[in-house]
Amino acid sequence: MTTAGPLSPTLQPKRKRSRARLLGPLLLAGTAVGLSSVCTQYVAQSLGYHPALGEPVIGVVYPPWAWFRWQMDWYWNAKEVFDTANLGFLGGLGASILTTVLAVGFATRSATRHEGVHGTAHWAGRSEVERSGLLPAADKPGAGVYVGGWTDPATGRLHYLRHNGPEHIAAIAPPRSGKGVGLVVPTLLSWPHSVVAHDMKGELWAMSAGWRKAQGHVVMKFDPAAAEGSVAFNPLAEIRFGTLYEVGDVQNVVTIMVDPQGTGQLDHWAASAHALLTGVILHLSYKEAKDGRAVTLPAVAQALSDPERPVIELYEEMLENRHLWKAETGEAVAHPVVAAAARDMLNTEDEERASILSTARRFLSLYRDPLVEQNTGHSDFMVGDLMDHERPVSLYLVVRPADKDRLKPLMRLVINQIVRVLVRDEMTFVDGQEQALHKHRLLLLLDEFASFGKLEVFQEALSFITGYGIKAYVIVQDVAQLWSLYGKDESILSSCHVRVAYAPNKVETAEWLSKMTGTTTIVKEDISTSGSRFGAVLQNVTRSYHEVSRPLLTPDEVMRLKAPVKDEAGRISEPGDVLVFTAGHAPVYGTQSLYFRDPVFTDRAKIPAPPTDRLRGLRPGKTPGKAFVL
Repeated sequence: MTTAGPLSPTLQPKRKRSRARLLGPLLLAGTAVGLSSVCTQYVAQSLGYHPALGEPVIGVVYPPWAWFRWQMDWYWNAKEVFDTANLGFLGGLGASILTTVLAVGFATRSATRHEGVHGTAHWAGRSEVERSGLLPAADKPGAGVYVGGWTDPATGRLHYLRHNGPEHIAAIAPPRSGKGVGLVVPTLLSWPHSVVAHDMKGELWAMSAGWRKAQGHVVMKFDPAAAEGSVAFNPLAEIRFGTLYEVGDVQNVVTIMVDPQGTGQLDHWAASAHALLTGVILHLSYKEAKDGRAVTLPAVAQALSDPERPVIELYEEMLENRHLWKAETGEAVAHPVVAAAARDMLNTEDEERASILSTARRFLSLYRDPLVEQNTGHSDFMVGDLMDHERPVSLYLVVRPADKDRLKPLMRLVINQIVRVLVRDEMTFVDGQEQALHKHRLLLLLDEFASFGKLEVFQEALSFITGYGIKAYVIVQDVAQLWSLYGKDESILSSCHVRVAYAPNKVETAEWLSKMTGTTTIVKEDISTSGSRFGAVLQNVTRSYHEVSRPLLTPDEVMRLKAPVKDEAGRISEPGDVLVFTAGHAPVYGTQSLYFRDPVFTDRAKIPAPPTDRLRGLRPGKTPGKAFVL
């Protein structure tokens, strides 16, 4: 039999021991006074309350220590009376001393029990939830992104848990567990700053774009497989051509292109294609700039697959073209990186050259789709607009499930450009304090984060993008998704200050969450019996108690967290449970927050989505410097 003992957030055996040792002498002194008073009254009664005893305090009650004075004066006159009093006082005092010593001893021994010697993990109470920053004080409104809810056990009232700090957040929630209606939608219907939201089916745009537009936001939908209703974005428009940064910018783009699935492993052909694509993009950028046009990925794909001329002519053009690049002598020469890429291809054996070209073409095959070409052939916005436009900007990255795998390379490239471009500028400090580089904060709300594949640049950037005003909200189905991409030493979860978890489907995730809850101490009761097996009465029953450790939640208990209740159509009708971990604070055993149970959110979600905004018109034939602004 096991019973749970009281838990304390801190170890306090010293305090209890000192309290018991102080109480012992006080009890002993009180006992001595009581015994002395009894002896005084016994002697007074035995002597008939003789007037020589002095005046009583009240009635026939004398001071407690009076019998000592009487004994000094009249011991030999009433020897038997005083001997009896002495015997009773000393016997009673001795018994009291023995009892007090034993009591203090047992008290100090028991004080070391139930003290969390094996662990002090516990669920956060209201004051602890408030200290974690997730729950505002009673007289203050909440702010920030939604991470769940907490039901006050005293009132039964559900309070929203929100986080408004610069730190990142990770949520672990299986499919159909309520992460959209509980975390994503409430956040989009309340976050007042700029946001980039990964919208797998276009639902987030339909439910939140109308309200955000009504709040004065610029709202844009990038749906690269859509025939209409999408903004266009040319990732190559973010490259700083004509500067010392151009080669690095191009290489960063190509690094993502040659790893379309995010495996992080490049073979010889991919590495060679990397050099070729870098050279071709630089070559076309200078070539198009002469005519006032911007290079695009569809244009790069066309150049490498032009049916009207052999590709060998492209290599020769790259080698011989004067790319507005001047040698130290002032003579116009070919761009050195472009020329090197062309020379490498010309010097390569025909068979190997064909394999490299085939690999490069494969990385560009997506951009032969007329719809993708239409939506990446120019830019209706620049990445810098997300944080530096006059108004906050809401960008929805819409990818339908049927196109998820096909568009994965493009979406990886978009995220890569957003992160890299927004942290280009050096941070500034005044009086030792970092200064905001951008006009607006930006929330990267990345649902189904694992669908992007391995984004090494994102993992590394999490450690410093908070200083640029960028807050990430990463949502995955389970930790195994991250481990399969980044390994068990991944730093994404450890970079997130707040971690939210719904009931998992995988044991690995349950075990990880169990460890996250910590270890607590309980009291285990062991009962043993002795006596004849067939006797009518057992001879003895022995109980012993031991402090033992156990996880605050075991893996199977994590797996059995209350799931949301669903109706016959599969729609959530009642919330389930949620675990919220904030670094440096006790975990919160919370309740899912559901937007459709809040009339404020339902009214906001009813506002129809508007047509997408467009900020700029960077089309072929227009240079970035001549863009128009909405």
